[in-house]
Amino acid sequence: MTLRRQIAATVAVVSCLVALTVGLLVHRASVRQHTDQARKAAETALTAMLDLYDRTGDLAGWNSAQDSADLPDPLRRLAQRGHRGSMLGPGPNGTAMWAAAGTGGKVLSVRVDYADDERAIADLDRAILVAVAASVFVTVLAGILVADRISSRLRTAARSARTIAGGDFTARIGPLGRTRDEVTELAAAVDSMSAALHRRLRNEQRFTADVAHELRTPLTGLVTAAELLPPGRPTQLVRDRVRALHRLVEDLLEVSRLDAHAVAPDLADVRLGETVRRIVGATGLDVELRIVSDTVVTTDPRRLDRVVSNLVVNAHRHGAPPVEVVVEAAAAGPVITVRDHGPGYPEPLLRDGPQRFRTGAEARGRGHGLGLTIAEGHAAALGVGMEYANAPGGGARTVLRLPRQPGPSAP
Repeated sequence: MTLRRQIAATVAVVSCLVALTVGLLVHRASVRQHTDQARKAAETALTAMLDLYDRTGDLAGWNSAQDSADLPDPLRRLAQRGHRGSMLGPGPNGTAMWAAAGTGGKVLSVRVDYADDERAIADLDRAILVAVAASVFVTVLAGILVADRISSRLRTAARSARTIAGGDFTARIGPLGRTRDEVTELAAAVDSMSAALHRRLRNEQRFTADVAHELRTPLTGLVTAAELLPPGRPTQLVRDRVRALHRLVEDLLEVSRLDAHAVAPDLADVRLGETVRRIVGATGLDVELRIVSDTVVTTDPRRLDRVVSNLVVNAHRHGAPPVEVVVEAAAAGPVITVRDHGPGYPEPLLRDGPQRFRTGAEARGRGHGLGLTIAEGHAAALGVGMEYANAPGGGARTVLRLPRQPGPSAP
């Protein structure tokens, strides 16, 4: 149940309970008042009738009677024991208030009609029901309006929060009304958090780009100097480390460009199967490629090359053979699956996604954690979804879901 419905239901239940309680209290007070008035009238008439009977031996009024057959039995027995009393009971013209007393072995009674009082109570009950219904309707309507306003403001805040969670730290909830309440404070807190995250992210991106650019110039000279060293085992080790450092700096530069969205995708129509075959072949690694469906897609071949090659290299570096790449069609669009048979992805990566300079588990080998980060950046620029999972039979599995696009296909 949504918050709006919860508030509306709570207001409806509470208003109904309050209205019914007040209605019952008013009804009981009205009944008590009419009953007390009728009882007082009947007992006053009985006292006057007994005084007259003691003086004259006669009964006064057509509603006075001696040993009346209509007198309720409990009141008759009470009078026969020499007591006086009164009670409601049936009468010739409907409900009546009876008062009776015993004297000289006889039961003398007085009857006061109660039908008018019953009609007055019924009229009051109908008025109470109408008032209860009207008050409940107005209260529930007001509750729905208030709940709708709160729910609408919270939905606006939730949409902005999801946008921020999706990576757009420039999104803001903004003011949600003139009143300074808890919802407004929540929106302000989320906006403040988004601004702080945006500042930290920009500082991190700027630092990464600055470090990469500052390292690039001396590293170029280091690469040139390493090539001039005399042949030998130490020279080969130096060259290997210099090349590794050069790849790391280039990866950092690419990450900074992806963060800054510096280059727009260069789209072209290509056959997916043939493109993946070329990408896998260019890696020079042992890969089991299976093309189930070769579909024409509109994408950036260079960026797609970076995504697929990074996944294949990552599978060989951190997983175990055989490494499998499958290209197939699906209802939502073409799918590329890359799977190895190693220890699988660590739980932090499955939960939080790739993190820079973090491989997640020693079982996956050593690395800088930039390969998957770069692959995700290029995939996001192409509108390609990336899903990480561990295959049931063991190993890490990455699924690339390309947007569905019209185009000829061949088995």
